Amino acid sequence: MDRAFQRTQILNNHLLQSSPSSPIPLSSNACLNYSPPELSESWAFDVKEMRRLIDWHHIELRDHLFGMISQSKLFNPRVRGGKVFVSPDYNQPMEQQREITSKRIDYLFERGVFKGWLTEKGEEVDLRRFASFEALAIFDHSLGIMLAVHFFLWGGAIQVFGTKHHHDKWLKDTETNVVKGCFAMTELGHGSNVRGVETVSTYDSNTGEFVINTPCESAQKFWIGGATNHATHAIVFSQLNINGANEGVHAFIAQIRDANGKVCPNIRTADNGRKIGLNGVDNGRIWFDNLRVPRENLLNSVADVSPDGKYLSSIKDPDQRFAAFLAPLTIGRVSIATSAVYLSKVGLTIAIRYALTRRAFSLKPHEPEVLLLDYPSHQRRLLPLLAKTYAMSFASKYLKMLYVKRTPQSYKTIHVFSSSFKATFTWNNLHILQECREACGGQGLSSENHVGQMKAEYDVQSTFEGDNNILMQQVSKALLAEYVAAKKRKKAFKGLGLEHMNKPSPAIPSQLTSTILHSSQFQMDALCLRERDLLNRLAVEVSQYQAKGLSKEHAFNMSYQLAEDLSRAFTDRAIFQTFAEAETTLAAGTLKDVLGMLRSLYGLICLEDAAFLRYGYLSVDDGALVRREIMKTCGEIRPHALALVSSFGIPDAFLSPIAFNWIDANAWASVQH
Repeated sequence: MDRAFQRTQILNNHLLQSSPSSPIPLSSNACLNYSPPELSESWAFDVKEMRRLIDWHHIELRDHLFGMISQSKLFNPRVRGGKVFVSPDYNQPMEQQREITSKRIDYLFERGVFKGWLTEKGEEVDLRRFASFEALAIFDHSLGIMLAVHFFLWGGAIQVFGTKHHHDKWLKDTETNVVKGCFAMTELGHGSNVRGVETVSTYDSNTGEFVINTPCESAQKFWIGGATNHATHAIVFSQLNINGANEGVHAFIAQIRDANGKVCPNIRTADNGRKIGLNGVDNGRIWFDNLRVPRENLLNSVADVSPDGKYLSSIKDPDQRFAAFLAPLTIGRVSIATSAVYLSKVGLTIAIRYALTRRAFSLKPHEPEVLLLDYPSHQRRLLPLLAKTYAMSFASKYLKMLYVKRTPQSYKTIHVFSSSFKATFTWNNLHILQECREACGGQGLSSENHVGQMKAEYDVQSTFEGDNNILMQQVSKALLAEYVAAKKRKKAFKGLGLEHMNKPSPAIPSQLTSTILHSSQFQMDALCLRERDLLNRLAVEVSQYQAKGLSKEHAFNMSYQLAEDLSRAFTDRAIFQTFAEAETTLAAGTLKDVLGMLRSLYGLICLEDAAFLRYGYLSVDDGALVRREIMKTCGEIRPHALALVSSFGIPDAFLSPIAFNWIDANAWASVQH
């Protein structure tokens, strides 16, 4: 109270512009000094070994690409606080951001980064592409997206929708950047509902050409990356009209610019303009006015048109044909999901390093201020997100292995897991980046400190390559279909991880203890219980709606709340399963001990989901115990926080000034420099 009175008196004298009869001096604290967290934090395990566990493939390639970026002035190196950082200049005008993104891509092409990406086949090249994409996307989302459009969407469409003559003609020129491709699927009036696109292609048997038209304004191609400035060719998705009959959506190759960058005749393009992020990508709009393309430009792996105009396909059912047409094109969702994990790693590394050096408030007078990460509340904010990011890392490995070992029989499984993980990882990433931004206080607002800017750059991930909510509905629909089929056949569940449905239903012990809650087996049982119960509930509810006369589709839509809970339950169980399996592969030691803490924390935060109380799997008292155990586990993980983010392997240059000496980075000498 005396100190408060003194300050009030001084302030009062200042406002009245009078001098106190006896001046009361304000004591000054010693200036803050930056101390690297490495000097005080412990290292209980080998961070290189942990990185090998979570990155697991092409680590040398990743580090080579990090070095390639760090050494070129094209990537905007800046010195702050005695360290060099690389990141795009997001304050540049949109046109300049697009131009520098194009130059960076040319730089990477010139150095052979993409050699073999389309002309070689096999697991090794698939994993090499994933590793390169993840590393490059850490630097800049615009760079990653331009490459993903060119290779994964344009190039991937030719690979999976095309046949040998398409591969021979287009893939090498795509891989060497002679042809710059874009992917014209989305329209103003149709995004997720690809079957509803309104662009029309009509076959002219007199000339052996398809005539592509934009029949109305809602049919204009919209948000097409590369369409405004850079793309020379497009994969165009349109309804195929043969002799007056609509054969459904098909894909065509169309040239939209000549070698000099001039838009081709019978095509109009326009800019989508500035966005809240991703301004290094020239998203644009395309209209087609009787554009003629040769018959050979139909990508015909699923269906073809003969020279005299006969429609040919071995798949007679239009629904099955459409499913076969789109099923292989999952690499976009897989790459988005895996890259989102790496952005979460960047955000958490910055926020946790800052929290290990930034102090605020003293617990007692004359004592040093407390490190942010020593506050239980700060631990509760960041360390569960750290556990979630480790969990996503192991699930990402599982998803990539599903993809690289793909067969036509596994496309459905890949679709379900890529939809589930893409939605969940990108939602998690946005939440993690927002929490990290807030955990950095005002420093999180500075674009040079990345975290806030990254959130704006990656916000689009929740809606492109499939709106997340719709993707999760597709997951629930697939699970429901498996359930109905298994019950109808009276056979065991097989696939999608539903084999646990064949076992007796697990039970939650009536008296939970700390030991039980941390048990990997208990956590797995609890997650399986929630998933199987929600799947049963959804099947019953949809059946009840159908009994009232609703169609299957309408009945499912009316059950959307259960469907949402089910898709989340499936995803949590699937992610947890990959984490638990990774833990079991390790030999006894500190690495396994620390990973076990993270697995336990991830399992506990899954148990915090409202569904466990809503459907009665846990009591209110159980929920309170879960919450206490989360706090306790955060405290146990706290000593390992620096080692755990260091294991992510993100180079210093790709972080930000507040992750290091933030005092020197903001000193007057830095301003003068």
